[in-house]
Amino acid sequence: MNIYWLIKNYLTSQGGCCKKLTASILLGSILQATTPVIVRGQETGNVRRFDLVNQAAYTYSYTDPDAKSNSIITIQGSSVPIQANNELVDPLGRIFGCGGTLLDDYTGFSVGVYEPLGATGTELGQLVSLTTTEVPDVPNNNVPAGLEPNSQNTNPYFIVNSPANFKGVYNFLLDANKGQIDVGKTYIFVVNPPANSIFQEQRIKLEILSNTNNIVRYRATSLNGQPISVTDNSTTITSEEVLVNNAATQSLSLLALNFQAKLCQPNQLRITKTGDRATAEPGDTAIYRVSVKNTSEAATKNVSVTDTLPIGFNFLPNSVRGEIDGQSVAITTVRNGNTVTFTIPTNLNSNQTVNIAYAVQLTNDAQRGTGRNSAIATSQRIDNNLTVTDGPATHYLKVRPGITSSCGIIIGRVFVDKNFDGEQQRGEPGIPNAVIYLENGNRIITDPNGLFSLANVLPGAHTGVLDLSSLPGYTLAPNRKFNERNSQSRLVRVEPGGMVRMNFAVTPTFQEEETK
Repeated sequence: MNIYWLIKNYLTSQGGCCKKLTASILLGSILQATTPVIVRGQETGNVRRFDLVNQAAYTYSYTDPDAKSNSIITIQGSSVPIQANNELVDPLGRIFGCGGTLLDDYTGFSVGVYEPLGATGTELGQLVSLTTTEVPDVPNNNVPAGLEPNSQNTNPYFIVNSPANFKGVYNFLLDANKGQIDVGKTYIFVVNPPANSIFQEQRIKLEILSNTNNIVRYRATSLNGQPISVTDNSTTITSEEVLVNNAATQSLSLLALNFQAKLCQPNQLRITKTGDRATAEPGDTAIYRVSVKNTSEAATKNVSVTDTLPIGFNFLPNSVRGEIDGQSVAITTVRNGNTVTFTIPTNLNSNQTVNIAYAVQLTNDAQRGTGRNSAIATSQRIDNNLTVTDGPATHYLKVRPGITSSCGIIIGRVFVDKNFDGEQQRGEPGIPNAVIYLENGNRIITDPNGLFSLANVLPGAHTGVLDLSSLPGYTLAPNRKFNERNSQSRLVRVEPGGMVRMNFAVTPTFQEEETK
């Protein structure tokens, strides 16, 4: 049988081991009674255990047909102690390190609750005005009972190191009578490390989602991407529920924030990138070195580096070398276009560094690129599987033209010359797959439109010859204006940085007779 206890407490101030509460007991949907409940509290750590003593009685009457009289039967049930856990009593939040363990020292750490500010609701406004409380509670002084360690409900609150059960612990109480736990209310919870700490300020947005039957549900969202869940490193918690307790001396309803928060140092991985030179020319080989250091307090696994190379930088896979603490380590390499990913198969201990060296060769296309490449490192902490990253680390290599600075370009076309003037006009199509040989043996093939080009040509005279065997059914077109164009070869002179044309006009070998 399900039992739902609704407890409205009137705590006696007699200081004994037992406290009496007035409770309403609903047994299923049949029997409803009011009876005193004796609560014997036993504290274990931060969890209070209670022995609930339950006893029920019922009476009924019936008529005995033989005795012809009414009889009344009363049955008193035996008392049954029920032991229950209530972890929502005195709810407390705690600040943990990135690994889910307590920090060694909380001196100088403080926490505060702020009103949101700005259109996005993520900037800090004024500190929330909290109702003052007291511990221990003094009856009839209009000051509600509070919770330790923040017994006076101060905002902000400075975290303590002792006693041990309150190390790293905080608590704040929101007042329902002030509308502070109305659905839709939003706050920003801030963890402030001391000035000399390796940790940075952490901000968590709190949103009241529902308030039903004295149970308030809220969502906690990290505003700077740091985890706030000790178990799964989540940055958003949406299922947190807390019980709204009545103050001992007044009908003041207070909500205690009791979510846990984690502090992770911002730079748990550090990547640097260097090169062996500041300038290079097409044809040169440049060597890069990438160093990744684990600066967290825990070992990391699955270390990888993603390096994006600029245009014209040709990665040389056989050049990759890796080492940790002077010992060679195998590096797995995967290339996808201009992106190269290096994977280290071994774990990286705290303050340990892995060095990766590799080479690239510059092509002529490097002159069109930026010469700047960047690398990003990622890894996972072994203790909590939290993904850590750093970067991008960039290196700039200035690309000089070198010997190609004075080179020129040869462009040309092979086309059908219908009017024999040596120039291509509308209606004179280009010839694809035509072959042209240069004096140095270079072989050029025309594109589907009959065009071809050759870059980085040294200054001076150059000769091109049209291979008529690559054009079956065609021969040179006669030129009626320039005799030199009736030759199968062309002579051009390339100036430093200049551009020249080398055209070839052809005509079908067998032509249709003109009709008169």
